Amino acid sequence: MEMENKPKRKILLVDDDTSLLVTLSDFLRFEGYEVTTADSGEQGLKKLARFTPDLIILDMSMPGMGGVGFLKAVSNVDGKPKYPILVLTARANMAEFFANVDVEGFIAKPCDPNDLLMEVGRIIFLRSGADDEPSPGARVTRRKVLIGEDDRAVSEQLATVLVSEGYVVERVYSGPEVLEKSIVMRPDIIVLKLVLVNMNGDAVAQVLKEMPNTKTIPIVLYDDSNVQVASTKFTDSGTGIRKFIRGNSAIAVLEAVRTVLND
Repeated sequence: MEMENKPKRKILLVDDDTSLLVTLSDFLRFEGYEVTTADSGEQGLKKLARFTPDLIILDMSMPGMGGVGFLKAVSNVDGKPKYPILVLTARANMAEFFANVDVEGFIAKPCDPNDLLMEVGRIIFLRSGADDEPSPGARVTRRKVLIGEDDRAVSEQLATVLVSEGYVVERVYSGPEVLEKSIVMRPDIIVLKLVLVNMNGDAVAQVLKEMPNTKTIPIVLYDDSNVQVASTKFTDSGTGIRKFIRGNSAIAVLEAVRTVLND
């Protein structure tokens, strides 16, 4: 008996950059997706009247109603989008807006098509359930670590050890930068210094816990000061802090990251 082929997953790609539309749609079609394109939010809404996508890839910076208007138009009264949405954005200053929007992920522009493919595969796999296989790119995605450390030498030491163990590492140097990068990057784990420029690590952890798109991200918090504070003050605080380390040993941080991600 001949096996029935699975239907192709449907993607609506909304972007006013026509050259990017062609490039990304051709790439995604080659990878087995059925892609419909729209060069404006208004056109995207018209396309939605004719089919139901498994995922919408949405550029936020468009003329007319723009990405923000489109997002509002396809959301329920509670603000939750009716479709899974992956946001394309080059506008880091929109992080505050994104923090309160329930979208599936973010990709920075200009984007690497392979990064986009991995994110598309991840979202569709998670939304469709275990019966569907993620794309090959999604299966080999390396764990992403965000480091918040204002001493650049220490930050580099931590990053070097983590990268050598196969992690993808991004570094920022202040509390507000951790918040902004967490929203855009969606790391698998955050390594965070307690005493940090402009906003301390425990305060950052509290804000992350209150935002819908970052509340589940686990955090390793470390303290290289001489102040003696009980670790339970942080790990029992109701935030995402899963491990507290005294000192900034790169090996200790690596072991904590491994432990938390393997829990």
